[in-house]
Amino acid sequence: QVQLVESGGGLVQAGGSLRLSCAASGTIFSINSINLWGWYRQAPGKQRELVAAITKGLSANYADSVKGRFTISRDDAKNTVYLQMNSLKPEDTAVYYCKTTLVMGYADWGQGTQVTVSS
Repeated sequence: QVQLVESGGGLVQAGGSLRLSCAASGTIFSINSINLWGWYRQAPGKQRELVAAITKGLSANYADSVKGRFTISRDDAKNTVYLQMNSLKPEDTAVYYCKTTLVMGYADWGQGTQVTVSS
C-alpha cells in the first residue's frame, strides 16, 4: 500500500500556471513496485477522468484536452510526481487526484487537491 499526498492546488486566473505535487510514502517494496503514476480530475457533476500518466519507464501520455499545456514528471529521489499546468482554462477547474498502480495491480489514491481557474 502507498500513501499519497497531493499539494499545489489553488485559485488562478485563466492563462496562468500551477504545479501540482504528489508525494508517495510507504514501504521500500511498495514504492519500488509502483508501475504507473497518474493524475486524474473530477469536475462537479462529471466523471473522474485521466489527465496524464507516466510509467515506471518514464513513458508519458496525456488527455487530448491538456496536450501541449500540461507536463507530467517524476522525481524518484523524492518519490514525487508533478503535474505542471500552463495556459490554464476555466474548464480545467476540478479536484485533481493522484493515483499509483503497483506492478501486482493494487491502486492507491490521494485525497485530492482543488484547482480553480477563473475567467
